[in-house]
Amino acid sequence: MMRVLFLGDVVGSPGRGAVIEHLGRLKEENEIDFIIVNGENSAGGRGITPKICIDLLRAGVAVVTTGDHVWDQREIQDYFATEPRLLRPINFQDEAPGKGSVVLETAKGKVAVLNAMGRTFMNPPLENPLTLLEAEVARLRDDEGVRMIVLDFHAEATSDKIAMGRALDGKVSLVVGTHTHVQTADEQIFPGGTAYLTDAGMCGPEVSVLGREVDSVVWRFRTGLPTRFPVAKGPVRLCGVVVDLDEEDGKARSIKRFSELIHPEESA
Repeated sequence: MMRVLFLGDVVGSPGRGAVIEHLGRLKEENEIDFIIVNGENSAGGRGITPKICIDLLRAGVAVVTTGDHVWDQREIQDYFATEPRLLRPINFQDEAPGKGSVVLETAKGKVAVLNAMGRTFMNPPLENPLTLLEAEVARLRDDEGVRMIVLDFHAEATSDKIAMGRALDGKVSLVVGTHTHVQTADEQIFPGGTAYLTDAGMCGPEVSVLGREVDSVVWRFRTGLPTRFPVAKGPVRLCGVVVDLDEEDGKARSIKRFSELIHPEESA
């Protein structure tokens, strides 16, 4: 079996610090073979920088995925050409830097990771993710012989995510949602062998509103006036999912939600 750990949206320095520091331990304790992390909020809560991506990869992450905040840090655009393990959603316009999929060789076979965004309630102009993903999955399976395929589907609407999972059932190994920062409790394996979770949750401050300071967000809802949303401090909860994949056919054999609270004294 190939055991994959997927960690949801990393929020700011508290989230990335906890991930980087504890990833080695989590890998050993859970006998993880392959790690994927969504890093699109890792730079101050908005975007990702080359340095942060490098730090995550050095910590043991195999692939870093992103989403709608991928372009928030300007310096990341040129970095895409140098690092294929950093993905942006596949359904951005072709002119956008980077790619939406990557295939990596491992001791247990090839693993493909795909990144896509939903279009409901999302602002960027996007191509249809389903048709692009169906074509890319067919290419990966037919031309490259990949069977273990993981999709990070960064979307707002739960209907988008569930429909994508059902549409790709039997074609990919795992469809896991990101973006809402709240872990859902609907992990399952569909009839065709695809593991599914609507949202992995976030790796960010526990006492927060989606990783941001509570008072600032509440004030915005109370007054309707613009304000800053600083990243919160305090204990960090790491959220994600662990999936066992059959190396031969790529089908999921088990799926388990992952959630662990990291207190500041447990981090250097």
